[in-house]
Amino acid sequence: MQRALEVLQRVFGFDAFRGLQAEVVAQVAAGGDALVLMPTGAGKSLCYQIPALLRDGTGIVVSPLIALMQDQVDALRELGVRAAYLNSALSLTEAREVERQLLAGALDLLYVAPERLLTERCLELLERAQPALFAIDEAHCVSQWGHDFRPEYLQLAILHERFPKVPRIALTATADALTRREIVERLALHEARQFVSSFDRPNIRYRIVEKLDPRRQLLDFIAGHAGEAGIVYCASRAKVDDTAQWLRERGIDALPYHAGMNAAQRAENQARFLREDGRVMVATIAFGMGIDKPDVRFVAHLDMPRSVEGYYQETGRAGRDGAPAEAWMTYGLADVVQQRRFIEQSEAGDAYKRISSGKLDAMLGLAETIECRRVRLLAYFGEAAEHCGNCDNCLEPPEPWDATEAARKLLSCIFRVREASGFGFGAQHIIAVLRGQDNARVRQYGHEQLSTFGIGADLDEREWRAVLRQLIAQGLVAVDHERHQVLVLTSDSRALLRGERRLSMRRPVAPPRTRGRKRGSGGLRGTGASAAPASGLDATAAGALGAGAGPLADDPAAERLFERLREWRREAAIERKLPPYVIFHDSTLRAIAQHRPQTLDALAGISGVGQRKLEAWGDSIIGLIAATDS
Repeated sequence: MQRALEVLQRVFGFDAFRGLQAEVVAQVAAGGDALVLMPTGAGKSLCYQIPALLRDGTGIVVSPLIALMQDQVDALRELGVRAAYLNSALSLTEAREVERQLLAGALDLLYVAPERLLTERCLELLERAQPALFAIDEAHCVSQWGHDFRPEYLQLAILHERFPKVPRIALTATADALTRREIVERLALHEARQFVSSFDRPNIRYRIVEKLDPRRQLLDFIAGHAGEAGIVYCASRAKVDDTAQWLRERGIDALPYHAGMNAAQRAENQARFLREDGRVMVATIAFGMGIDKPDVRFVAHLDMPRSVEGYYQETGRAGRDGAPAEAWMTYGLADVVQQRRFIEQSEAGDAYKRISSGKLDAMLGLAETIECRRVRLLAYFGEAAEHCGNCDNCLEPPEPWDATEAARKLLSCIFRVREASGFGFGAQHIIAVLRGQDNARVRQYGHEQLSTFGIGADLDEREWRAVLRQLIAQGLVAVDHERHQVLVLTSDSRALLRGERRLSMRRPVAPPRTRGRKRGSGGLRGTGASAAPASGLDATAAGALGAGAGPLADDPAAERLFERLREWRREAAIERKLPPYVIFHDSTLRAIAQHRPQTLDALAGISGVGQRKLEAWGDSIIGLIAATDS
C-alpha cells in the first residue's frame, strides 16, 4: 500500500485515498477479484488504474462507449500514464500500432469495447500479451432487467475461463440487490470480494414536481442555473429535438443527442458539451454513461424514468465535483400510463414484466412520497439515512392528504359510467362527469343523469388527475391501452370501495410562478460554485463539498485569480484539443486561487496536481499568479 500511495500522490496528485478505495486497490493489486459499487464521482476509476500501474503487464478496461474512450485516454496521458484504446474509430494502421505497443509491454492501460474484446482475434492477442487485470466498467450493463442492458456483457464470463489467474474488477455506480446477484452470476465473480460504498450524494438537491406546463417549468428551473452546464432527459427522440430547439429559441445554449442522429453529429455535440462551458445537453438515456464532466450543475427529467436505478444513474451525472447540484424532474398522469403501457405491451415474458412493474412501482413511490426523497432513494438500495434537509420535501414539506373519499368517488364514477354505457371512458371524460361539466360529450351519453355526476365538484381537474395517478400507481385502476386509454377497475379496488382500505397522498399544490431558484449572489459566475441559499445544504451536505469546493466570494483577489486561471485553462484546452477539466478540475483551480502558491514545491501540494501536470503547467501557473498579484 505504500507503493499505491506513492502512485496516488505522484501520478494523480492526491494525498490520501477516499472511502473504500484503499481496500479495493489492495485487493486487486494482490491478485483478487472485486465487485465495486461506488456512486458517480467517488473515484471508481482509481480502483483499477492504480493496481494496473502496480502490477506487471497492461490493465485491460472493458468500456461500453467508444465515444468516451478518447477522453479517458487523453486524461490518462496528461497524467503521464501510457494509455490507448482499441475500437472501430481507429484506422487499421492505428489499430495495428496499438496492438504492437500492447505486445511490447509499452502500455499501462488499454480500453477495449466489449464487442471487440469478445472476438477470437482480440482474445488471442491478449493471450500473447500480459494482462495485469481486467476492469469491467459499467458492470450493471450485464443485467437484463436493467436500464442499460448490453447483450455483449453476458459473454464476459469468458475472461474468467480464458484468463483464470488474472484478477477482475467489476465496477458500477448503480445496482440494487437483484442486479448485484446478476453481476456476480453472469460474470462468474463468485469468489470476488464485494465493496459497497454509500449511495448518498449529499451535494445533490432532489426536486420532483407535478407536470403542469412542463416546458415552461423546465425553463423556470434552468433560469436558476444560467450559464451552467446541465443535462435534460426526454423519453423520445422527437421530444429531444423539439425541446432543444424550443430552449435555443429562448436563449438557452442547448444541443440535442439521441440514437437517431448520425454518428458524426452525436460525436460533435458530445464534444461541445464536454469541452465548452455552460452547454445544456437535451438527450435520451443514450447519452450520459461514463460522462466524466465534473461541473454538470443540474440534471432535469421531462419524463419519469422507468426505474429508481435509471433515475439514480442519470441524476448522478450532476455534481461530480462535489459542489452543489440539482436533480429536477416533472411527471404526471401521462408518464404513469405510458410506462405501464410499455410493460404490458412488451413481448418479454411474465418474469420480466413482473420485475419491471416492481421497479416502476418503486419509481412512482419515490415521486409520490411525502417523506424525505433521499431517505426513500437510499432505502431502495438497502441503505438507511436520516432526513437530508436538501430535497424538496425536506425544504418545503408537503401537506399530507387523506384522499380515501375522493378515490372512492373516482372509482364509483368509473364503475357507473361503464355500467350506464356498456363500455368505458378515458380520464378526461371521467373527470368531467365527476366535476359536473355539462358538455356535449357528457350529454351525448346521458352521463349528466348519473348519481356520480358532480359529486367531485370540490376538486379541480389537476387534483383529480393527481388522485387518478395515485390509483394507477397503486394498481387500483388500470388503463386499457387497446381501447383508447379506457380506465378500468381492478380486483384490488374493491377494498377501497368497501371502506376496508385508505389512501393517503400528497395534496396537490399549484407552484408559484417563478423564474427558478437563483444562485447566491456571492457565487462564482458560471462555475456552479456559488453559495447555497439559506434553506439549502444542511451540515452533512455542506461537509461533503470538501476543501476547495466552496465559493471565494469573501476573497475578491482569489476570485479574480480563479477567473484568470479558468481562462488560461480554456486556452490551454483549446490548444491541446482537450476538455478543460482534463487540464485541471475547478476544485483544483479554486485551491490554487485560494492558496496562491509561489513555488513549484508549494504548487505540488495542491490536491489534483500530480508530477506530470506540475512539469507541464507549473511554470505557467506560477507566472500567472505572480502577474495577477503584481
